[in-house]
Amino acid sequence: MVRLSADLIWKSPHFFNAIKDRELDLRGNKIPVIENLGATEDQFDTVDLSDNEIVKLENLPYLNRLGTLLINNNRITRINPNIGEFLPKLHTLVLTNNRIVNLVEIDPLASLPKLQFLSLLDNNVTKKPNYRLYVIHTLKSLRVLDFKKVKSKERLEAKNLFASKEAIEEVQKAPVKTSSPVKTPNVSEATEEQQTPKVVAPTPEQIIAIKAAIVNSQTLEEVARLEKALKSGQLPEDLKGIADNMVLDNVPEKHGDTVHDGKGQADDESNDTQEQKNTNSTPMEQLSLILYEHNHETAAAQDITIDLS
Repeated sequence: MVRLSADLIWKSPHFFNAIKDRELDLRGNKIPVIENLGATEDQFDTVDLSDNEIVKLENLPYLNRLGTLLINNNRITRINPNIGEFLPKLHTLVLTNNRIVNLVEIDPLASLPKLQFLSLLDNNVTKKPNYRLYVIHTLKSLRVLDFKKVKSKERLEAKNLFASKEAIEEVQKAPVKTSSPVKTPNVSEATEEQQTPKVVAPTPEQIIAIKAAIVNSQTLEEVARLEKALKSGQLPEDLKGIADNMVLDNVPEKHGDTVHDGKGQADDESNDTQEQKNTNSTPMEQLSLILYEHNHETAAAQDITIDLS
């Protein structure tokens, strides 16, 4: 921390600003307390004390010339109740980003007879109910509050709202408005849900298409591709067109007056039993069985062992 000494004041930059006011630049010095401003000898129209660590707006000498005080980005929580006696011509006060919490802490500013421009942005007091109307009612000469022009409609509304002392006290005691946090969905989870396809069991047409593909497959790579499609439940693109064009014939074939011996009849019963078993199983189970049988046939043909885990 740096003390605001007379030596610091004399060595600090001073110049004519954009509006031709004589300005003293004391910003960014980590000053904790306002003091020794009498060393300016009231030669400045603007004093910039921004970006320091000032806690109280007090200990000011009589500065009849001072019209603008910039004191944003500090830690101000309290204002001298008699500040108007020392700054009779102050018309602009910037208190943005300080620590003013309660509406009553603004009341001392009413002693500034010429105050027309005021900024209290980024102070907790701005979250109080009817904050703007309260400030407009308290500071009669104010023209611009928080960089927004004070309208006649607002003055009338503030006058009606604070017509009684009880209404003023009620607003002063009102707690700061708090907004409940809105739960936002996790972006990564939402993206993962959108990207993860839903597993849908193949249709009977798709089963027939995969059967045909397995029968015609010549390499283990093709079998592995079909096995991957089976696990994911997604039919490969090259088989979808075939499956869509296939029509299942569910009407059983009639074999005229064919004579079956005992063995043939037994084979028919065995086939019927197997067919019924396959019918009762789910499409995914049927595909698992098809791939299992074909993997062993292909491995036997190529003398290769396949890991079916």
